[in-house]
Amino acid sequence: MYLLLFIFLTLVYGLSVVVYRLFVHPLAKYPGPFWAKITDGFEIYHNINVGGGLVTEIERLHKLYGPVVRVGPNTLHFNYPQAYHDIYTYGSTLTKEPGFYHGTGAHVITSTFSLVEPHAAKVRRGIMAPLFSRRAIIEIEYEIQEKIDKFIDLLEQSNTSPTPSIEMATAYRSLTLDIITSYCFAECPNTLIPGFSHPLVHNVTETFRDFWIQRHFPIVTKLVNEGPQNLILWLFPKFKPYAKFRADFERQIDKLIADPDILSKVEHETIYSHLLAPKGSDRLSRDALLHEAMLLTGAGSDTIGNASYVGTFYALKDKEIRSRLFQELSEAWPEKDRPFSSTALEKLPYLTAFIKEALRFSVGVIHPLPRVVNANTPSIGNLKLPPGTIVEMSALFMHMDPNVFPDPEVFNPDRWLGGEKTEMMQNLVPFSKGPRICVGLKYVSSPVSLMIGRTI
Repeated sequence: MYLLLFIFLTLVYGLSVVVYRLFVHPLAKYPGPFWAKITDGFEIYHNINVGGGLVTEIERLHKLYGPVVRVGPNTLHFNYPQAYHDIYTYGSTLTKEPGFYHGTGAHVITSTFSLVEPHAAKVRRGIMAPLFSRRAIIEIEYEIQEKIDKFIDLLEQSNTSPTPSIEMATAYRSLTLDIITSYCFAECPNTLIPGFSHPLVHNVTETFRDFWIQRHFPIVTKLVNEGPQNLILWLFPKFKPYAKFRADFERQIDKLIADPDILSKVEHETIYSHLLAPKGSDRLSRDALLHEAMLLTGAGSDTIGNASYVGTFYALKDKEIRSRLFQELSEAWPEKDRPFSSTALEKLPYLTAFIKEALRFSVGVIHPLPRVVNANTPSIGNLKLPPGTIVEMSALFMHMDPNVFPDPEVFNPDRWLGGEKTEMMQNLVPFSKGPRICVGLKYVSSPVSLMIGRTI
């Protein structure tokens, strides 16, 4: 009897929720698929079952329903530049949506990425910003150049080997991982080895295949990080390189906490020089130090490696692009063995246009980054939305807007040469925009310019 009553009440409650979300909810007037209107399972299905296919599905939905689509019971996705800028560029009153950021950032839960409240994030970014200033980058550019020289040597060695084929995506990630760790921590895992076969790079790539499980079920990441390591690594052996990498950071941080004077003996300034500087209540916890280190490593290696890989792909694919790059670089840099600064490379017009186009094709984060509207939020894309509404827009829609980039799916560096480029620059958002823009944005241009310049 009680079981039947429970089942009946559950069905009544479920039906009531469905009716409310379909007909009474403040977002009921916005179009979208039935399942997206009634359950968050719509996103879970496309991310996990369709292997990260949410953005592709959203693209289809915009063609079907128009520029504003309801993609969740309380979520709207937009597809026009004004809405993007209202959400991200000028969206100082919006907060990050906790479910998404605490899920995707479950392994770095106390890092800048996962800090939802804008003021806390601003304070943390202010602490780290000096390491990514233009001055700081130029001062230790030699560190970047040394790694790139080693990278080029390995490519040349491979070219003369019996099996000269190289997986360039892995090669670039090996390079960028060693660069970002050397730059931020004055030591690196030395993944630049013959064949670019370091297990850390390969296993991290494999781990990323399970990213969507982490996004929607962060308890999995919590178990991996906090569970009995011997048991976890026995059950999931592919996590061994990640666990060792994390343990190395923990040992480094523990030494610095015990003896901060170690920082005065390192070869150059590191991120810990800034993160350990605040005193009293502003001093970061051990977990926060670890999580910032892990975040900087991932963000500073994958995104730059991907941009370099995409650029190299199109340079090799298109003979005219490759020839023009080679000619410009040869004239400006006739002696390849002589150091050539990224500042000088950035003055080369065709290389600069080429890199911008590579960044347009290699969005840092393609998944929509959700924000939450509050009572003080002005209109989003000319729509006044109720507090609590989740709003988002994938950067892909900015980069593939045919009104701004004619023939957007064609890789064409010439679009960045001559003419008015203000609108294109406003739509170029590979690392987001506004108050939560990537803190290492200025760092990106230096390694990408040097890597592509040396490789071509």
